[in-house]
Amino acid sequence: MGSNCCQGVKFEGVSSGYKRILWIVIAINFTMFLVEISAGWNAQSQALKADALDFLADSTTYAISLYVIGKSIQLRSTAALFKGISLSLIGVWVLASTLYRLFVAPSPEPFIMGSVAMLALIANLLSVLLLIKYRDGDSNVRSVWLCSRNDAIGNIAVLLAAAAVWQTKTPWPDLLVALLMASLFLSSSFQIIKQSLDEKRQASEQPTPSCQTRQ
Repeated sequence: MGSNCCQGVKFEGVSSGYKRILWIVIAINFTMFLVEISAGWNAQSQALKADALDFLADSTTYAISLYVIGKSIQLRSTAALFKGISLSLIGVWVLASTLYRLFVAPSPEPFIMGSVAMLALIANLLSVLLLIKYRDGDSNVRSVWLCSRNDAIGNIAVLLAAAAVWQTKTPWPDLLVALLMASLFLSSSFQIIKQSLDEKRQASEQPTPSCQTRQ
């Protein structure tokens, strides 16, 4: 009976392999933030700026995820809650700034958009491949997976927007993709916040001995 005490417990990140992967993914995300924020301003692309901010948020929140690994469920769920709220704030900022630029936006430079989005897609696909075996876990682990998945989806959308901007010679595809990314941020933040609140409630209602799942 004691051997089954951990059945159903989600992976909590307590693994040296997972921690190494997180360090690699943090480095990838921060590097791409520096590349994309510069390219976004040069290309006047709202979609690239939105994606750059997501890279910055991810590198910060992944560092938080790394710090709370092995800590109490309350601390880990609080960290996930913080990440969910941060993601929702980014989504609101992207939404508001994109709506503002509907009236003042020049057409972005499609070749810079496309080339940087392709580089970002390669970086994010690498992150996704590194993290895919850890896509199911507690709210802290799952938030890392959702953020990386969102980045890959966003990069594909930016590539499509760059092609559409080149074809139409208008900023509308870029702005539409930024709005799509804002909705994706808000949707993922809702999932992260909901799971973290559920875990906090369950931990307070029925405290159980720490039971780590190692991979």
